Amino acid sequence: MRVIVFAKAPVPGAVKTRLVPALGAVGAARLHERLVDRALETACAAALGPVELCCAPDRSHPFFAARAARFGVVLTEQGEGDLGDRMHRALAARLPAVLTGADCPAMTPEYLRQAAGALAAGYDAALGPAADGGYVLVAAARIDPAAFARIRWGGADVMEEQRARLRALGWRWRELPMLWDLDRPEDLARVRDGIAGGAALLSGLMPAGEDREKKR
Repeated sequence: MRVIVFAKAPVPGAVKTRLVPALGAVGAARLHERLVDRALETACAAALGPVELCCAPDRSHPFFAARAARFGVVLTEQGEGDLGDRMHRALAARLPAVLTGADCPAMTPEYLRQAAGALAAGYDAALGPAADGGYVLVAAARIDPAAFARIRWGGADVMEEQRARLRALGWRWRELPMLWDLDRPEDLARVRDGIAGGAALLSGLMPAGEDREKKR
């Protein structure tokens, strides 16, 4: 079983852009780096098999080589196309596999093991629903070009559209408990106060006023 983590290069202004008003472009990029580290730590701790960091736009950024050295992960590239194209390509070469991103700090090693367990139990796929209508994880024991086709990525109906694709293919899938991504300024307090290690994840990044309020 391979665990694939999708991640972008931490270029200020190109990652976590919805957090720029709260953290600034450099702060948002630093947070993205920490989220990637957390995702890789979680994937390695799940102990399911090899861990792969699938990079965008390619693997040339020094950040990726540093992560390969630190975590002992394999580096690959996402390639061209929309998210569905890139997910299909990543999964098709490595079945069975669990694929996730780096935006969900609430994800745990046990959550990844639950996804892998669904495949071991005979399900064709597993999905981890996200509170915003998308999903934080997909695991697959089989693949089909139609599985991720024509989905309006980034919209509020992604999960429902994904269910429709799997239903049309006749696949059996399991849905895991709902989690949430760290995407918007209002998510920062939830991370700081609601997950293990959340305060450390945001250390030095939260606005000064937020820090003072927390200490009262």
